[in-house]
Amino acid sequence: MAKSLRFALSVCEWGGMSVWIAALLAVITVVATPAHAGLTITPTFGSSITSDPNAAAIEGVIDSAIAFYQSTFTDPINVTIQFNEMTTGLGQSTVGFYNIPYATYLAALKADATTANDATADSFLPNSSNNPVNGAARIDVKSADGRAVGLATPGFVNGTFDGVIGLNTTITDVGSPGTTGQFSLFATTEHEIDEVLGLGSALPSIPLSTIFPEDLFRYDATGNRSFTTNSTAKAFFSINGTTDLAEFDNQNDGGDFGDWQSNPLPGGVAPKVQDAFATPGAHPVLTSSSPEAVALDVIGYDLAAPAVPEPTSILLLGTLVALTGVIARKRAKS
Repeated sequence: MAKSLRFALSVCEWGGMSVWIAALLAVITVVATPAHAGLTITPTFGSSITSDPNAAAIEGVIDSAIAFYQSTFTDPINVTIQFNEMTTGLGQSTVGFYNIPYATYLAALKADATTANDATADSFLPNSSNNPVNGAARIDVKSADGRAVGLATPGFVNGTFDGVIGLNTTITDVGSPGTTGQFSLFATTEHEIDEVLGLGSALPSIPLSTIFPEDLFRYDATGNRSFTTNSTAKAFFSINGTTDLAEFDNQNDGGDFGDWQSNPLPGGVAPKVQDAFATPGAHPVLTSSSPEAVALDVIGYDLAAPAVPEPTSILLLGTLVALTGVIARKRAKS
């Protein structure tokens, strides 16, 4: 059992500009998370959705997107997300995260390994008290991702949510009356859920001077770790430094650095759910082998196949000083 200082940290991102504000909120206690069977995502629909004349259809698409994660990952946690409508951009997520010792997260991540992807990824993460990306002794871990590896990181956005998602249903194919129907609501919902679960980069602002878990798998074309905002530097998602599964958006073009390059799409690459800029008329969907699912796997989520015994929750020993925060990111439309 350990004491944790909790902070509220918020970021608004618009056109590549980020502003961070921190304020002390409370002192909480960190313990192991009790387990229950299977990954559950519990949605709460805000009044902007429930009052929409097409609410049933919109909620149906969100429920269908949630079903993918619940059937694909077996982590015994409940992730709570509030969904709302918005009228700018395409999608937006506000997510709570904790700033904890890197060694604590790394030990929990390795104890939670269940797949061949995990074994490969973990072999490139040496046991160390400092992360191998920017050398910081701490790491930012989103609340849902922390619980996925057995840490007690409860959600606290808008009360107790792990995240709040906004969807612009005036431009999605299933949307509000009069929608232009340019973009896939299903893909947009999956994109934002991925970010609540834990995907994303600390770039460009680097909150609390450290990384997010996905930054552990950010490499350049020669297999060296990449953590830069230099727009001439290409960065790739890879679990071994040599096999590039997707190219990150590293172009300072207003898109998230943790999303995939799509402005323009790399040659021969089809649109993906986690593209920084959505492609009008495209309908990408996730599968268990999509780069996004692999990324969730290696940052701590357990793929349903192959079936393996669930690891027991770990008890945090000694003193853990954790900071918590909130990050908000808005997805651009092309």
